[in-house]
Amino acid sequence: MSIEALSGKVFLLITGASRGIGRQIAITFGSLLEEGSRMLLLARNKDALQEVAKNIPSKIKVCTISADLSNSTKTDFERIISECLSGTPCNSFDRLVVVHNVGSMGDITHSTNEMLDIDTWRQHYDLNFFVPAVLNAVIMNIFDDKTIKKTIINITSIFAIQAAKGYGHYCSVKATREMFFKVFALENPDVDVLSYSPGPVDTDMFKMACESNVDPDTKKFLDNIVETNTVLTPEQTVNRLVQVLKEHKYKSADHVDYYDEM
Repeated sequence: MSIEALSGKVFLLITGASRGIGRQIAITFGSLLEEGSRMLLLARNKDALQEVAKNIPSKIKVCTISADLSNSTKTDFERIISECLSGTPCNSFDRLVVVHNVGSMGDITHSTNEMLDIDTWRQHYDLNFFVPAVLNAVIMNIFDDKTIKKTIINITSIFAIQAAKGYGHYCSVKATREMFFKVFALENPDVDVLSYSPGPVDTDMFKMACESNVDPDTKKFLDNIVETNTVLTPEQTVNRLVQVLKEHKYKSADHVDYYDEM
């Protein structure tokens, strides 16, 4: 399958790559990359990352780096990327693809009027917004060669554009993240930006949402998705992402949902 965003020698960075959607993106994208490409997979669980790497063709160099991204700094990101490049010039690659997949649900056991702990808010935004924003800036500054074509994929959610009770943390940070990448796209018109909403996917996060949501109506809605067997597998949603990239009918920084007609 020919996909422009994954053609040539690609430097591919994926956050939250050890499980769920991130894991499947690594495996699926890895199968499409050409020889000479390189993948940088980031997550906390080193063993799980190494298991993912076993599913990547041997012609692709894979760097698996364990890091608690929520506590990482600009300097940490620079070191991590430099370690993966290991002296290889950036202009050795034709393309840069960054998948901002890392994310957490936040506290879904309280309503907004009960969310009074500012440290909990800060921790949620550290991982879900500040990390993608700073990491994005770091890698853009490293890969500043204009001849390298760049694609940024922000894994978002329907809850970035649709409010739901019990999702004060999750809705607000997803909306914030999408708006950040809209601003980024305006400032970087040569970069292709996609905010992809993967739909309801069978992951640990979705299971937690079904079990713990404070609002009975939201919980009933999620339970209905399970009961009607409309929960997607990671492979289904990532295959759809591949299709979206291949057809490329979106404008930079658009929100594209799994169920959207393209």
